[in-house]
Amino acid sequence: MSLRSAITRIRSIPELQKKYNIFITLDRDAEQKLQDKEQKDQLLSYLVAGIKDNIVTKDMRTTCGSEILNDYVSPYDATCIKMLRDSGSIIIGKTNMDEFGMGSGGLHSYFKPVINPLFDDQKKVAGGSSSGSAAAVAAGAVDFALGTDTGGSVRLPAAYTSILGFKPSYGRISRHGVIAYAQSLDCVGILAKEYYILKKVFSVLDKHDDKDPTSLSKELREKASQRTKKNKTFRIGIPQEFIQNSIPSEMRTTYLNFVEKLMSKGHEVFPVTIPSAKDSLPIYYTLTPAEAASNLSRYDGIRYGERDEKRDIQDGTLFAPTRSKFGTEVQNRIILGNYNLCSAAFKDHYVKAQKLRVKLINDFDAVFRLPNLLFGSKGNENGVDFILSLTATNYPPTIDSFHKADLVSPTNEYLNDVFTMPMSLAGLPTLSLPPLKNVPIGVQLTGQYADDISVIDFCSSLED
Repeated sequence: MSLRSAITRIRSIPELQKKYNIFITLDRDAEQKLQDKEQKDQLLSYLVAGIKDNIVTKDMRTTCGSEILNDYVSPYDATCIKMLRDSGSIIIGKTNMDEFGMGSGGLHSYFKPVINPLFDDQKKVAGGSSSGSAAAVAAGAVDFALGTDTGGSVRLPAAYTSILGFKPSYGRISRHGVIAYAQSLDCVGILAKEYYILKKVFSVLDKHDDKDPTSLSKELREKASQRTKKNKTFRIGIPQEFIQNSIPSEMRTTYLNFVEKLMSKGHEVFPVTIPSAKDSLPIYYTLTPAEAASNLSRYDGIRYGERDEKRDIQDGTLFAPTRSKFGTEVQNRIILGNYNLCSAAFKDHYVKAQKLRVKLINDFDAVFRLPNLLFGSKGNENGVDFILSLTATNYPPTIDSFHKADLVSPTNEYLNDVFTMPMSLAGLPTLSLPPLKNVPIGVQLTGQYADDISVIDFCSSLED
C-alpha cells in the first residue's frame, strides 16, 4: 500500500457516503494528518480503516448508532484502536450500525439505514449489525474495517456484501473499549477483501490484554500457536442441522459446488451432527437480552446518555426521558432481558439456557479432532479439522421488504442469524468467505477454539 492509494480511498469517501450511508462520523482531517505524518515502515502503513461505532475512540464520537449517545466522546482509545494506530493504520471514521449491535439488517440505526453497495439499482440491506463496516469494505472506501460479532454481526454482512468476515475465538482480540451488548459473546471481528490484509490485521490485534478480564492468556496463546496445522489436506464436516429446505436452490447449488471444489483439492468431506445447534436461537435470545438489559442500565442520564433537564423538571422523573431515546428494538430486548432475569423466569429460562449452551459446546467438541484448549476436552481422533456451512439462509432482501417483514413479526429478523449463532455461543473462530465474486452468498468455515490461524490459512489456500 502507498500514500497515493490511501489518499485516493479517503477522497472517494464523501461520494460513497452519500450513496450508501456508511459512516456516522468521519475524520475530516485524515488526509492532512496522513500527509503531515512521518511515515515509518510498519505492518499496517497506509492501510485505511473503518471502525464500528461501538468501539471507543478519543478523537471521534462513539454513538453505538443511538440517539442516547449522540454526543459521547470517549476519554481514551480502545485497546484494538491503539494497536491499529501504533501499527501505522489510518482510521478514517466510525461506521454505521444497528443500535447497540441489535439487529441483522443495518436498519435499526438512529442515523438511518446502510445501503448495500453491491446493488446500485435497488436499495438492499447490507446485513447487520456491522453493516457500515461491511459496506465500507465492499464499496472500496477502506482497506479493512473492524466490526463486532455477537451472534453473526460480522459474518452476515460479509456474506451480504460478498467480502471476508472473520470472527475470532472469544478472547483472542481485546474487548477493552468495546461498548458491550452481551459480553459473554461479543468479539471484535475483521472485514476485508484480501486475505493478506485480514491476516496482517489479526496478527496486530491478536495479543493478550491485561485490561480485558476475558482476554485469552499468554499460555493458551502459546499452546494454540504450537498446534497450527501444516498439512495440505483436511477433514471437513458438514453439519446436517445447517441444511434446510428453505434455502434458495441457487444458493444450495453454489454451496454444493464449493464442497465439490474442496473434494477436488483432496480434502475429505464428512456428514456430522451437532444436535444442540437446533436450540441456538432460543439460547441466544434468552442470554443476550439478559446481558444487554444489565449493560444498558448505565444509560440513565447521570452516568451515560443525554439528559433533558427541562423535561426532567416538567415530568418529575429522573431518567425516563433519557431512556426513552432508545430505539424500539433496543427497548424490546431490554424488556425481554429483564423478564428472563426476573424471579418467575430465571430458573426456567436463563439457567436452562446456560446449561444448553454448555451442551452445545460439548457437541462441537465431540466433532472436532483437536481438543478445546479452554475447556480441556480430549478431542476426537476420528473427528474433523473444520466445519463448513452457509453463512446466511437467504439473499439480502430490499430495505422495504425487510422493514415490512419486521413490522409483521419482529422475530422474523432473529432467524437471519440461525447459521451463525451456534459458533458465537461456543466461542469458535469462524470466517465467512464469498464462493463467487460480487455475489451476496457466504460460506463459513469454523475451527476448534483457538485454531484461528489455521482457519484463516485454510480459507486463503482455497482462493483461486
